Amino acid sequence: MSGGLVDRDEIESASSRLLSFAGSKPDLMGADVLFSRGETFSLSLLDGSPEENTCGVMGGISLRCVAKDGRQGLAFSNMSDGVSLRDLMEWSYANCAASEPDEGVSLFGGPASFDETPLELFDESMAGAANGKFRMKICEEMNEIAGSHDPRVVSVRSSAWSHGMGVSFYASTEGISFWRRGTNASCGVSVVMKDGDAFEIGAHGRVERFMSDLDAPVIAKTAVERTLRVLGGRPVPTGKYTLMLEPEVSACLMDEIGDMFCASEVHKGRSLMAGRLGNEVAGKSVTLEDDARIPRKLGTSAVDAEGVPTGHTVLIDGGIARAYMYNLQHAAKDGVKSTGNASRGFAGLPDVSASNLVLRPGTETPESLMKNVRRGVFVTELMGLHTINSVTGDFSLGAKGVYIENGELRGPVAGITIADNLMDFLKKIISVGNDLTFFGSTGAPTVIVEGVAIAGE
Repeated sequence: MSGGLVDRDEIESASSRLLSFAGSKPDLMGADVLFSRGETFSLSLLDGSPEENTCGVMGGISLRCVAKDGRQGLAFSNMSDGVSLRDLMEWSYANCAASEPDEGVSLFGGPASFDETPLELFDESMAGAANGKFRMKICEEMNEIAGSHDPRVVSVRSSAWSHGMGVSFYASTEGISFWRRGTNASCGVSVVMKDGDAFEIGAHGRVERFMSDLDAPVIAKTAVERTLRVLGGRPVPTGKYTLMLEPEVSACLMDEIGDMFCASEVHKGRSLMAGRLGNEVAGKSVTLEDDARIPRKLGTSAVDAEGVPTGHTVLIDGGIARAYMYNLQHAAKDGVKSTGNASRGFAGLPDVSASNLVLRPGTETPESLMKNVRRGVFVTELMGLHTINSVTGDFSLGAKGVYIENGELRGPVAGITIADNLMDFLKKIISVGNDLTFFGSTGAPTVIVEGVAIAGE
């Protein structure tokens, strides 16, 4: 990391001390240590004037004690001096003793080595980007491009840049230890547009591992063009329509679906996918995968937060639910192997989450798919996806987009509500496009959904 933020020898020595303490307790199965440290640099402009300019460092070290009966205790600190380490030992052990036994809790026993080099997770050029002039130049460029791209832009509410780098260390009494590091960079633009009495606020942004994968001018132009598409939007008549979800909307939907394949959610009774493996849960064109080995992606890693090697898991295959994502504990409960999907911050216990979710693309272009839509809405925004009932699947979401008639875009749409049941909605997906696009750690193409009820005029 830049600025000499991490003394690896110091961290490894502190970790060894913590693990030795845990190893001396006969009632413990073992323990693990997680250290993380990161730094971020951010700048945003409001109509060309500085609004926020920040940099920060955060992180710490934690000790998790695991008893033989499955109890767990965790304590953490942002210091690694002798007093702080003693407190970690005492509190972690005490918290473990005070917790309740839990089934399936364990530590991973190997293999203990891995190589993340082929996965391209660290942008070496980012250290030079800490200079404030670099961030200012990019934000000023995006502000100027967005403000001049269309005369209906009345305000560039935000032109923002952020980047960061982080490093982590994991070690356990099972003999596993490894260092990981990664970078990320993001930029985005938000604009206000006016046409007569119509106002619209819109935005566009991207986040990537490498700065070179960000195209700030294109992002600025896209923010304006996305906002312009729905400027002056009106409701369509209430009825059933074919929806054409643009890739970003599809990706947001897949995020919600992916959570339902986390074994922890299944075990807690909070997933629609509980008990559905082997059953049809979506249209035949839907194949949803979790893949932690895609180079340069935000969810990519050679091992998960428990040291288990990551891999590739097909969640939905041709519309059929095939597998859940697991960490060690929930895999043990179900009598299967971990899929390498453990997630964890230094201040928390292991959980389950997706790495890179990918909705496998089809072969048709978005233009070709649109030609087959007689009466529909090209959906550019779905509002309130987090409100989908994960138990019943019912939802009612606000939406914006463009009306489609006989295969052509006709005019902006706003003020509509899409109401359905998620399981029914997924089965109405009839085709996906070839335009796979990543938004964060989720990739999706254009999606066509047939026969969806819209409440409008």
